[in-house]
Amino acid sequence: MSVRRWAADLAMGVRFAFAGGREGWTRAVLTAVGVGLGVALLLLTTAIPNALAVRHEREAARTDITFVDSGQLPSGSNTLVVANVGTDFRDDTVRGRALEPEGPRAPLPPGVEKFPAVGEMVVSPALKRLLESDSGELLRKRLPDRIVGTIGESGLVGSAELAFYRGAEGLAPHIDGGRVTRIDHFGETDPSSERMDPVLLLLVLVVFVALLTPVAVFIAAAVRFGGERRDRRLAALRLVGSDSRMTRRIAAGEALAGALLGLVFGAVFFLAGRQLAGTAEVFHVSVFPSYLDPSPVLALLVAVTVPAAAVLVTLFALRGVVIEPLGVVRTARPARRRLWWRLLLPLGGLAMLYPMVGQGRANGDFNQYLVVGGVILLLVGVTALLPWVVETVVSRLGAGGVSWQLAVRRLQVGSGTAARMVNGIAVAVAGAIALQMLFAGVDGDYTEDTGYDVMRAQMQVSVPSEVPVAVAAGKFRRTEGVEGVHVYSEGYLGDRRRDPEKSTPLTVGDCAALREIARLASCRDGDVFAVRGAEYDTDLGSLSKPGRTLYLDPTYAPGPKSREIPWTVPRDLKDARPRIGMTGGEQGGFLVTPKALAASAVPGLSGELYLRIDRSAPDVQENVRNTAAAVDPLAYPMTWAATEKSGRFTAIRTGLFAGAACVLALIGASLLVAQLEQLRERRKLLSSLVAFGTRRRTLGLSVLWQTAVPIALGLLLASVVGLTLGAVLLKMADTAVRVDWASVLSMTGIGAAVVLVVTLLSLPPLLRLMRPDGLRTE
Repeated sequence: MSVRRWAADLAMGVRFAFAGGREGWTRAVLTAVGVGLGVALLLLTTAIPNALAVRHEREAARTDITFVDSGQLPSGSNTLVVANVGTDFRDDTVRGRALEPEGPRAPLPPGVEKFPAVGEMVVSPALKRLLESDSGELLRKRLPDRIVGTIGESGLVGSAELAFYRGAEGLAPHIDGGRVTRIDHFGETDPSSERMDPVLLLLVLVVFVALLTPVAVFIAAAVRFGGERRDRRLAALRLVGSDSRMTRRIAAGEALAGALLGLVFGAVFFLAGRQLAGTAEVFHVSVFPSYLDPSPVLALLVAVTVPAAAVLVTLFALRGVVIEPLGVVRTARPARRRLWWRLLLPLGGLAMLYPMVGQGRANGDFNQYLVVGGVILLLVGVTALLPWVVETVVSRLGAGGVSWQLAVRRLQVGSGTAARMVNGIAVAVAGAIALQMLFAGVDGDYTEDTGYDVMRAQMQVSVPSEVPVAVAAGKFRRTEGVEGVHVYSEGYLGDRRRDPEKSTPLTVGDCAALREIARLASCRDGDVFAVRGAEYDTDLGSLSKPGRTLYLDPTYAPGPKSREIPWTVPRDLKDARPRIGMTGGEQGGFLVTPKALAASAVPGLSGELYLRIDRSAPDVQENVRNTAAAVDPLAYPMTWAATEKSGRFTAIRTGLFAGAACVLALIGASLLVAQLEQLRERRKLLSSLVAFGTRRRTLGLSVLWQTAVPIALGLLLASVVGLTLGAVLLKMADTAVRVDWASVLSMTGIGAAVVLVVTLLSLPPLLRLMRPDGLRTE
């Protein structure tokens, strides 16, 4: 068979699709909508790598941590002092910087046209909207500066990011190389990046495969919309002289027409979704529309693969259909589906994954080709097994009500169509279950115990040395929702003024506060204690000799000059034993009550306040943050948590949730289109049943049963495959296999809920179709 003959037959099928009257156009448009939704999501996926790269570049371009000791950079006409004054507002992070230019050539942050003066700030568009809204009232108290401009797109990583730059003065004395630093440019100077953990790479690979496979399944199902009517139309071609092979190629041409139109629809859907993405935020992640720029190579791959898949799927679907001049031999009892070859797909997937069992993170990266191939085979195995499962089960179903019998008979006649509708949701649920098992299994490896004792305190506030700690403590005690405050002044003592060889902490607090961090036999104001035997404090023994002169806040070279305040170890020094403090460690060094410390030593100490709050009080954390901002702009409040997760692990899980939301939207939309197409094909049958007196309630229930039975079987199969894949992935990660049954049930429940919503949305058109006048024909 020549290529020219193939091309001519396919072109004839394309002409039939667009010139075949309302019936042909309807089928072409339904196919195009289904394919277009899948193509839009594929294009969105191909744009994700570029979006992540742009976000990383924007973040890198505005960083003010240049990995250069700020003490080595002298003040000049091209320097800028930057302070991290970011905050949190409810569940959102607000990125904030205070800027103090030290000369006319000080570097401007990306997206900022000029430096704001003291009392002024430039903000991101999202933060401006929040501050101007009623919900931003508490945040306005914390950020009272006048807004004089907005940050441009080049200075933000997302359209919904909350960020601001404010003017400041007097920052230079606070330079510490951490929260306050001096820079002469923005941007990273060290482009090297940390190598990603092999298990995290495995997670990324499985996330992409698990999210994209349902999309491919939906596209394959969409090109078969209207299959039964199309096959009957093809019988006319046999009547006018075409052979069976030519007829199948013409049918493939019709599917090709729908796929090509679907590419156009997909491009339109993608462009619309691209603009919509600029106004949306999913799990605190947002992008600008310009970020979603698909790779030309990947976009071309989608444009070539989708039409080719439409032709191949159609030819494969017609392999068992006999199209004769007088009709389509499909109404006869079909041959039972064979199981053996359907098992080869999941078994092949397991065989590809088996060599990596037990590899873990200590034996290098996982083989990407084996991972991708194995996961795809296992998930695609669901689509191969489900038609056999549905056929086997429904063939054994029998007696019941009228609606049940109508549904069962319909499933027995066309179990393949029912399975195709459920394939996508089953694949998505299987992948989601496996991912949830993998995430739950390795979660502990990427979760660290912070050590914070959240029963004794829930928030911590660091205040600069210039702020009287007693005054700050009084303001926090008067803050609504604060039940108690432990107050400490902290610093370091060295054996020399500059570049000391030995050093130890010094902590000032009242007796109640000191008992929280050490075991004291007795205590009264005026006492000084040396904490003996504290972990990591090896220098106290030689530094705690009575009468010895030590230096508070010594200067470490290289670095900014510190205060170097002399302090003499008192002769009535008392011993104390360490205990686990509120931060999870042992506090060593000297403990001093307020009366025992000279006023001259106070400037060398910074304040630490540990707050016990009533979490049930409304906005108690926001009230604490507002109080901290009122105490000093550089005060740093922090909310404690018992554990914290790896940033990369959290980012991957967030990406999974965002992708899963998109896939679920696609599943719902595609299922609705498929359901409407099925109802359209059965219009005359439904009208006939109504004309003979069948109640609409009975027909409605029969449609519900026709959806419920396959989805129940599909979700059951998806659970088995998902649990199997999850167990294998956990073994590959060298992690104990644990089944998170709550996640399994939630994933299957979400899948069932999507199908239920689609079924409810299809009821109005079903009621319109159940009319006797649907028997009319032209």
